[in-house]
Amino acid sequence: MIRSTLLAAAALLLSSQLQAKTCELEIDSTDQMTFSTKEMKVASDCTEVKLTLTHSGKMPKTAMGHNWVLTATADYQAVAQDGLKAGVANDYLQADDARVIAHTKLIGGGESDSVTFSTSALQKGGDYTFFCSFPGHWAIMKGVLVFGD
Repeated sequence: MIRSTLLAAAALLLSSQLQAKTCELEIDSTDQMTFSTKEMKVASDCTEVKLTLTHSGKMPKTAMGHNWVLTATADYQAVAQDGLKAGVANDYLQADDARVIAHTKLIGGGESDSVTFSTSALQKGGDYTFFCSFPGHWAIMKGVLVFGD
């Protein structure tokens, strides 16, 4: 009885691991206030995303810091504006802002950071914007995240 229960539990665990799929994305940022792409695509069979942001510039994060923030497009400007009050110590994001789906920390030249997030918060065909919340950057450093085929 115990053995069959253990086998069933192991099979269930293996099944869930086989169904999980982590998709990896990379994006670069520069001292010229640019991201390396304006559109990122996530396949609908991805259960989570690991996004890596690099900063190929040389300037420190206090002068030309960048992060990668994902929100619904309808929320992105308000999140960016609210982030101004949060300051550099909080990566220019309000703590526990429910409108933020995922974000990296603020990085400077030569640095990188990664964030892994579940796609359960995304809807196929939904309208999502990624942006840098550093003051003044969000109007220029932004793009679209497309979830689904």
